Amino acid sequence: MTDRLDKAHSTTARRKGEHIRICLEEQVQSVGTVTGFDRYRFRHRALPEIAYEDIQLSTVFLGKPIQAPLLISSMTGGTDETARINARLAAAAEARGWAMGLGSMRATIENEALAGTFRMRAYAPTIPIIANLGAVQFNYGYGVDQCRRAVELAEADALVLHLNSLQEVFQPEGNTDFRGLLRRIGEVCRVIGVPVGVKEVGWGIDAETAAVLVEAGVSFIDVAGAGGTSWSQVEKYRARDPLRAEAAAAFAGWGNPTAACVREVREALPEVPLIASGGLTSGVDAAKAIALGADIAGYGRSLLAGAAESGVDGTELLQRQMERIEFELRTAMFGIGSENLHELRSTNRLVEQI
Repeated sequence: MTDRLDKAHSTTARRKGEHIRICLEEQVQSVGTVTGFDRYRFRHRALPEIAYEDIQLSTVFLGKPIQAPLLISSMTGGTDETARINARLAAAAEARGWAMGLGSMRATIENEALAGTFRMRAYAPTIPIIANLGAVQFNYGYGVDQCRRAVELAEADALVLHLNSLQEVFQPEGNTDFRGLLRRIGEVCRVIGVPVGVKEVGWGIDAETAAVLVEAGVSFIDVAGAGGTSWSQVEKYRARDPLRAEAAAAFAGWGNPTAACVREVREALPEVPLIASGGLTSGVDAAKAIALGADIAGYGRSLLAGAAESGVDGTELLQRQMERIEFELRTAMFGIGSENLHELRSTNRLVEQI
């Protein structure tokens, strides 16, 4: 029994390391499907009637103030290398006042010796931090206790449960029994004592799915739409089965584009806290996402290279990327005359190009 557990622990940790290497070195971008933000443009306001320095990006997320409506999306954890990456991300998020999502914490639930790779409060004492587990694990022995433990280990303000059905199909060690998860998600929401959100991993959450999740008790939705990293592409590089490796090409463009997800979820659920992630790279993307209805814009792989680079160079690159995104968001708001996020969300200057 102990040997089997040790093997599971090492397999999960090894997988996390492989994911990082593949995301940094291989072509894992969605093919044939884009985020959808290119379909929209802002109508420039030549006379904005505001002062650039008066533009306010600050907001509140999960009950905590943040300096910008921006999130470092869930990426990694579980190995020494990913611990260093998370530490750099957490320190940068604290410095810039962004929220931070942690990668899947299954590795540390299986082996608490890895908990330090997710304990980021020392680097980020004030920002919102979101713990993370795969919802499918509810059909493989997980429950409320494991969810509580993940939140406790991370000293997190919320828990997000990720949905990754296609990734599990292509993953050599994938778990593919997704039956009855809505009921199990609802049980966790009722008793865990912190907000519970649900996110995809890059294929998007549509309005119909979001509605049943919110009805079950979910507090926020991260659409994590298509157009960025394709996890079928990532798993293609790990596949031991030639059939799955070849079949991954058919799914390289699978999924619901991020912009479409944001728009339809917001139209269906006007009040639910909504995160737009999945392929965002610029502050203009964030401005479009917020104008379409998102509360927060999330960035993942676009920040990974800086976080993975050791030393001062990596830290400076990461900080510069984050500062650039903020600058672009602020400048887009200036370009349409929106002085704050409320005005950006209610603007009529975002138009869809037919």
